[in-house]
Amino acid sequence: MAVLHTTNKSPLQTRDLESCLRLSRPGCGVLLIEDAVYGALAAGTIAATLAEAAGQRRIYVLGPDLAARGFTAEQLIPGVEVVDYGGFVDLAVEYHHVQAWV
Repeated sequence: MAVLHTTNKSPLQTRDLESCLRLSRPGCGVLLIEDAVYGALAAGTIAATLAEAAGQRRIYVLGPDLAARGFTAEQLIPGVEVVDYGGFVDLAVEYHHVQAWV
């Protein structure tokens, strides 16, 4: 059963994103919202970890949260998908369960 994991804390603040990536299963999705979007930046502190996880999981970033922090899709790790609010809803329907890492 595929799970959509959501996380909202910066990887500089907590280890929630790292725990999520370590404990989620291949085939799951991970959606970064709010300050968690910092984790998807190519120049970020966990860029290598997230890029490796992207090989087995789909990684998403909420576009409005990315833009609110002054970043663009071009600054993300390759393979990270940007979704809007409608896309967030679509993901919640597509995956069988949503697990929030808060």
